[in-house]
Amino acid sequence: MEHIPTQRVSAKQLQEIRDRYQTRKRKSKVILIVTGVLFFVVSGLVGGFLTYLYHTLPPLSMLEENRPSMITSILSDNGSVIGEFFVERRIILGQSQIPKLIKDAIIATEDNLFYKHPGIDFAGILRAFIKNILAGRIVQGGSTITQQLTKILFLTPEQTVLRKLKEAMLAFQIEHHYTKDEILALYLNQIYFGEGAYGIEAAALTYFNKKAEELDLSEVALLCGIPKAPSHYSPFKNSEKSMTRRNLVLRRMLEVGIIKPGE
Repeated sequence: MEHIPTQRVSAKQLQEIRDRYQTRKRKSKVILIVTGVLFFVVSGLVGGFLTYLYHTLPPLSMLEENRPSMITSILSDNGSVIGEFFVERRIILGQSQIPKLIKDAIIATEDNLFYKHPGIDFAGILRAFIKNILAGRIVQGGSTITQQLTKILFLTPEQTVLRKLKEAMLAFQIEHHYTKDEILALYLNQIYFGEGAYGIEAAALTYFNKKAEELDLSEVALLCGIPKAPSHYSPFKNSEKSMTRRNLVLRRMLEVGIIKPGE
């Protein structure tokens, strides 16, 4: 059997090994302490900033006290409308007055996970971020219906990080205090459909001279496609783009199972 020679380690070499080990151990300890301190400092700063931001948010009582502008109608002796005055042409509908087809269509178009998320769709935000990066421009938004409602009622449309943070915090609060159906009704009564029409009832009358409950599938799809860009998708201004957008809404409704291919 072949003899394998062994190498002896002197006391000096052994001490050098121990010294190097102790040095690495001290460095690791210092790095760990510094990292921990930085973590707590950054956490404190972020927490302090978010707390400050929270206290600058408009109170939710504004939502309960909100009295949206509506139409004032002048009636003749026989009850027919002979004139209207309004700043925003809007007719408020109760939750039960808004047809289920309209609710389903707007959810499929604007926020497919509306009934599942807590006001913020984190997966949707990430998906929109990736698509926008790949496209080199803004091609998709990640805002939920609740976030859009907060922007309409409380905030400005500016695209800043600060405004988006406020939007997210308000969305969480709204989701905590109101049911999904209440939020959806508020949204459908508030959003702008172009041509001076605010809310789904005013939009139905403006574009089709019908009440919302009288709209057919094609008309519902057309209206639910308008809020993304009212001046761009108005059938009065651009019928071709309006029809393209309507068809996209119909495809989304088909994909999520709201309608069947035959419809």
